Amino acid sequence: MRCIGFSTGALAYGNFEEGLRLLRKTKANAVELSALRQNELEPLVRVINTLELQQFRHISMHVPSSVTPEFEKTLLSTLSSVPPHWLLVTHPDVITIWDEWEALGSRLCIENMDKRKPIGQTARDLRKIFNRLPAATFCLDIGHAHQVDPTMGEAVLLIEEFSARLRQLHVSEVNSESKHDPISLESASAFSVVAHLIQETVPVILESRLRSLSAAAIQSEMDAVEYVLDRRETMELAGD
Repeated sequence: MRCIGFSTGALAYGNFEEGLRLLRKTKANAVELSALRQNELEPLVRVINTLELQQFRHISMHVPSSVTPEFEKTLLSTLSSVPPHWLLVTHPDVITIWDEWEALGSRLCIENMDKRKPIGQTARDLRKIFNRLPAATFCLDIGHAHQVDPTMGEAVLLIEEFSARLRQLHVSEVNSESKHDPISLESASAFSVVAHLIQETVPVILESRLRSLSAAAIQSEMDAVEYVLDRRETMELAGD
C-alpha cells in the first residue's frame, strides 16, 4: 500500500495541529509537519512528543524555507529534538554552515526548487549540493520540476541521477506565481510521463491548496494523485 498524505501547511497555513486534525479524518498514512517560517519551528518542536501520529507510517518535517543568518545555528540546534527517524526536508538555499548540515546525514532531505530560487532547480545544481552533502537524501517536488521545465525533461534527469537518494515526493500543481494548486488535467498528464520512473515505495506528500477542506475533498485529491502515479503500471505494460 502506497504511503500518501499531505503537508499540514497546505491544509492549514501556519497551524500544524489543525492540519493534523483535518488529515486524521482521511485515509492518509503519511504526513509532513510544516514549519516553513522561522516562528513556526519552536512551537512545533515544543510539543513534538505529544502529537498523535499513530495513523502515519511516514512522517517528515519541513524546516523553515527562509532563515536569517543569525537563526541558522538556532535552527540546527533545535533539529536535535526531532525524532531521529523523521526526514528533515530542506530548501538548499538556506544552507550556509555546510559542515553542521552535513552532520544530519541521511535525515537531511534536499528538495528541488521552483523558479523563484537562486539555486536547486536542476540536476546540475543538485549535483553540486550533494557533492557537499554526500549522505543527504532527495525530495523530488514534481510540481517544481514541471514549472521549471514543462516538458518534464529536467524531472527525468533529476529522477535518473538521484533515484538512489529519493526518499519523498512532493506533488501539486505549481502555478506561474509559484503557488501550490490542486492537480489539473494538464499537470496530471505531465506527471504521468515520469510516474513509471518513481518506485511505489517512495512516500507521497501533497501540497495542494484546496478550496474545500472537507475530509471528502482532501481524500479526493489524494485519490487523484494516486491514480496518476499508479498509471506507471500502464506505462510499463505499454513499453513491454
